[in-house]
Amino acid sequence: MRGYIAAHMTDTLKIASWNINSVRFRMDIVTRFLTEAAPDILCLQETKVVDEDFPHGPLRALDYEHIVIHGQRMHHGVAILSKVPLIEDDRFDWQANGEARHVGVRLPNGLRLENVYVPAGGDVPDREVNPKFGQKLDFVERMTRWSEGLKGIPTLLVGDFNIAPLESDVWSHKQLLDVVSHTPIEVQALGRLQAANDWVDLGRRFVPPPARLYTWWSYRAKDWAASDRGRRLDHMWASADVAATATAHRVFEDCRSWLKPSDHIPLMTEFAL
Repeated sequence: MRGYIAAHMTDTLKIASWNINSVRFRMDIVTRFLTEAAPDILCLQETKVVDEDFPHGPLRALDYEHIVIHGQRMHHGVAILSKVPLIEDDRFDWQANGEARHVGVRLPNGLRLENVYVPAGGDVPDREVNPKFGQKLDFVERMTRWSEGLKGIPTLLVGDFNIAPLESDVWSHKQLLDVVSHTPIEVQALGRLQAANDWVDLGRRFVPPPARLYTWWSYRAKDWAASDRGRRLDHMWASADVAATATAHRVFEDCRSWLKPSDHIPLMTEFAL
């Protein structure tokens, strides 16, 4: 890691995360973000491509030579693109159905980086009526059990959690209480996950509530910015030792207006090394 830092004349590491909603369809904005924001590492969710068809070329042309992928045709999929060498670690199946929703790596300095795409959970917040909602809750519960075993391991957990936990994480707390992603049962499940490893929510460390902080706006709005019906579905959580090194956190709302945008925007945290 120090060799990488010396070569790039920096003492920081920038890690970004983005639900891209099809990496091949949106490669133009991926490369634009990598060029303009210049993260050292970008974690992608919902890549929607099998491993053999992943678009390595444009990324390696930008010096993202270390690429770890866990893909699936037309659905789900996660990837980690890095200028820093990566050691592949795990691919967990927390939904127990073979979907590609997680990939984890280790960096040369020992940091464990976990990239996850939590299921959306369907439209009805009732596991008896809507099995997808039950699968989402079970996924988070399995993550919670996994988190309990991470004590003492420097870890950064990033991705699309598909849950907006705080009242100020959504455009209307009252109107979304019965809407999947902000229901009390989901918020409680996410709270148990956070408590399982004393995860530090980096977004809310740098932008404390009740300040507005969104990462997703529906495609259904004619003018997403004017209606501003956003939710904070994307997160970066760090173990306490890693959180202590975080120096800045940013969400990139302007990316929601780029050509052929994802309905999510990137977020990035900068760490001192």
